[in-house]
Parts: sequence; C-alpha cells; structure tokens
Amino acid sequence: MRQTDGHHLKEVEKYFLNIPIDVRSSLSEDQSSSVKKALSKALEKAKPSPKIVDLRFVIDLIIARYYFVLFVGRDRRSKKRTVKPNVINRIGNITAVVLLLIGLNLLVSSIILLGLYLTKSAIGIDFFPGHMGKPPTEYIYIDPNATN
Repeated sequence: MRQTDGHHLKEVEKYFLNIPIDVRSSLSEDQSSSVKKALSKALEKAKPSPKIVDLRFVIDLIIARYYFVLFVGRDRRSKKRTVKPNVINRIGNITAVVLLLIGLNLLVSSIILLGLYLTKSAIGIDFFPGHMGKPPTEYIYIDPNATN
C-alpha cells in the first residue's frame, strides 16, 4: 500500500470501515491487508486525469436548472469494452456529432459576421450607397421661385 499520501490512507480506511464489523473481525491479518491493498489500487485508478479543457457552468431557468460539462483530455479508460454498440447507436452518435458540428459552425460564423457588420457600421463604411432608395426629399418638387 502507498504510504506517501495521508489522505489516500484515510480514504482506504474509510472504505474498509464500511465492511460490516462481523465480516471485518472474521478476516485474518493477511486478508485484511489484501483488502486494503485492493482498495488502495482502486482508489489510485479513480484519481482524475488532468484535462486540457474543463468547462463547467449552470443554466438557471425559471422551472429547472441545467448544468453543462465539457472535458477534453487523454482517454485513460480501459480499451476493453463489454458491450459493443450496435449499428443504430453508431449511426445516431455520428448523426449527433455531425449536427453538433454544423450547429457550432453556424453559431461561430454568425457571431463573426455580426461582429464584422457591427464594426463596419461603427466605422461608417457603406458598401452600397443609395441601396435603401432615395430620401423622400428627392421625390418632392420644391419650386425655388414660389413664395409662401
């Protein structure tokens, strides 16, 4: 068992104490030590891996509260899977990914175009002068010789 981390030993002891007292008392010293080693190994594997992206936020709505979590990091899980996804699940997953990527692309493109349009408008650039039609004063004839 690793002796370097005091918190780790406390966790192992906490889980070991969850074993019913009659079962714990029936274990020999070797069995007890083996159980603690197994718990220690399991806790070491459960340690979270560092993430490149760790994005978490909560959206509060009037009737419900939703949370959003996005992790990006190296996959340290076991490569062996007990259940293979069937064809329908794979098609559904691929469709969901494609739709999410298209939606993300549209969102980012819209934000960029809106930013460019607002920047153009703030600077005062007009690419198509007069494209909105003539001002109303050009439709009204005002006789310069007329007196009021």
